[in-house]
Amino acid sequence: MRSFEVPTFYRSPLISAIKQKRKAGDKLKKDFTPTCLDMGSLQIYLARHFGFCYGVENAIEIAFRTIEQNPDKRIFLLSEMIHNPLVNADLQQRGIRFLQDTKGKQLIPFETLTAADIVLIPAFGTTLDIEEKLRSIGIQLESYNTTCPFVEKVWNRSESIAQKEYTIVIHGKPSHEETRATFSHAAAHGPAVVIKDREQAERLARYVRKEASQTEFEIEFSGQFSAGFQINEHLKRIGVVNQTTMLASDTQGIADYLKEEVRKTNADPDAVADTRDTLCYATSDNQSAVMGMLETRADLALVVGGYNSSNTSHLFELLTEKFPTYYIDGPDRMESKNLIHHFDFFQGTEKTTGNYLPEDGPARILITSGASCPDAMVERILEKLASYYNVSLPYGEWELNG
Repeated sequence: MRSFEVPTFYRSPLISAIKQKRKAGDKLKKDFTPTCLDMGSLQIYLARHFGFCYGVENAIEIAFRTIEQNPDKRIFLLSEMIHNPLVNADLQQRGIRFLQDTKGKQLIPFETLTAADIVLIPAFGTTLDIEEKLRSIGIQLESYNTTCPFVEKVWNRSESIAQKEYTIVIHGKPSHEETRATFSHAAAHGPAVVIKDREQAERLARYVRKEASQTEFEIEFSGQFSAGFQINEHLKRIGVVNQTTMLASDTQGIADYLKEEVRKTNADPDAVADTRDTLCYATSDNQSAVMGMLETRADLALVVGGYNSSNTSHLFELLTEKFPTYYIDGPDRMESKNLIHHFDFFQGTEKTTGNYLPEDGPARILITSGASCPDAMVERILEKLASYYNVSLPYGEWELNG
């Protein structure tokens, strides 16, 4: 897999060295146990896999190269490059302006753009409608499209199964940029519907079993199905694809459930397409690494990443089932050893918690981060924790060749 030119201020020599050593000793990625940094009164357990993925590094490289090569042009991002506040702020400080927010609300009208402007497509991709609007202005997209190759893989898979007369069921968050993009590309080739969770999958099964009407479906799934969707025709053969950042176990559970429901009404053994290959490798690795942390004896867990990051939120969900878990978007959220500001993913609000760290050592802390979180940010958190316990990070134990 190729390497990318990512700004050095996003890198961490310590974490790069740790990752390189783990990779060298586990090339087939079968060992998901965390890496222990034992500093006596502080023991940090780093997830086997975390941080920037292929698609994120690709997007960052294109964005920073575009800024460097076009100093005299107006450069816009369709929306957030990735779901990380630090990276997006860095791009804005370098003159990039956002055309939309993460929900698709227009911040700068397309009508104000000209053919001379540059518009970067974010790693999540975008809808066919928006692509057409930009091209109609004369904006050239190919060189500035940072869509993740693994997102495009889902689009291609959706097209492939649609050509075989399957309806595409997308497991994703309906308002998420990636889901909106995937839905647009899927619906261009066949009927498609978005379901956000197991509960909606069970609701959809009512229509598979013909227990509810077309009118009820259109009300219940408003905004989540393609034009002309007919429940009596389009729920006979389905293929479930992943937004790429949802929980792998959830998607598989939904696919297995719907497979059984469809087969109750359609005896064709090929009534459900095999789509197990639509989960992003980095999402899968990061989730497996968190599963590998669950048997570790620990006092708490820290999950680092943007609060609107889908893949990060699922790491939080996994860890919070067993440990007191704090979801933060940077080291500044740790105000002191006794005070942390963190995101309550389930309530969608920020909270403040006191006495979150053990007073005396050894403190055992699990740490992971989302696929759009720079390793440098994680290292700053490690440094802060080390200062709270008057210890030093074990730089000398690692060959700093990252």
